[in-house]
Amino acid sequence: MMIYVGNLDYAVTSDDLRALFEPFGSVAMAEVQTKVRTGQSRGFGMVEMLNDDQAKAAINGLNGKPFRDRNLTINESRPRRTVRDQYASGGWYGGN
Repeated sequence: MMIYVGNLDYAVTSDDLRALFEPFGSVAMAEVQTKVRTGQSRGFGMVEMLNDDQAKAAINGLNGKPFRDRNLTINESRPRRTVRDQYASGGWYGGN
């Protein structure tokens, strides 16, 4: 399961993110998203856990909890929507 981790401190590294989730189970990938030009953190990251039960336990255990003076926003990652997706589904607000 892919997990979105938001409201990260800009100093958090991918290794820090992995260490945050490892107590809940096996972490396949943990990556803090960075700006292409500057390499600066974008304030969020993605974590992949192979076991869905462990991933749900991590989401429940960490969502809203403080990490480096910020309350984390953690949930199951949803597919990224593009402008093309918006027009294909009947506009920005859905509809048929």
